[in-house]
Amino acid sequence: MAELELVPVKTRILTDKDDIVDVIEEYAKDIVGPDDLVCSAESVVAITQRRYTRPEELTPSWQARLMRRFVPGEGSMASLYGMQAAMNLEGEWKMMFWFFIGFLAKLVGKNGVWYAKCRQASLTDDVTGTMPPFDKCIVYGPAEPDKVAEKIKQRMGCYGAVVADVNDLKRSAVLGHSKGLNTKEIAKILIDNPFGNASQKTPIVVIKNYAQFVKNRKKD
Repeated sequence: MAELELVPVKTRILTDKDDIVDVIEEYAKDIVGPDDLVCSAESVVAITQRRYTRPEELTPSWQARLMRRFVPGEGSMASLYGMQAAMNLEGEWKMMFWFFIGFLAKLVGKNGVWYAKCRQASLTDDVTGTMPPFDKCIVYGPAEPDKVAEKIKQRMGCYGAVVADVNDLKRSAVLGHSKGLNTKEIAKILIDNPFGNASQKTPIVVIKNYAQFVKNRKKD
């Protein structure tokens, strides 16, 4: 029985002058087969779409200054500029409204409302959240990740493709995927973060033999 194998693919530093589908074909064409799943790190997809900004380009609003004080921890939304960056895409009043609704929802035991309604609050990476030279930038979530994944699948002739948000804190989520995939299962496979978004420069991971894995699982 074929076993799953996670193969990180090393690339050059990618910028907004690159197309993520072209890059994957360039670096992974000799690795990817019809039974494989191609995974791309969401921050790199966003960078190639030029979905980033610098803190000095932002003008923090009073809403951002107020709200970030109530965000616990050291996440991107606890940062003044991270909060403002998300607001620039979602809208300041929308963010504030759902922040308040989310607070009320927590009182009755329902978490995650704000992040669900304002997706950039969870997808935006503050400075140092991605690879150099973009570690000085705030990187937004990728645009149309499902379409990106479908294009990767069609170009590479593989079983499927995903755009994933994974970090070293055992947090893993599939943001975009080609049709017919079990995204929760894939997120679990990627939980140990095989991506290298810093000096490793391996923002692409190929899950070998994934189609056989799915087939064998169904038999069981």
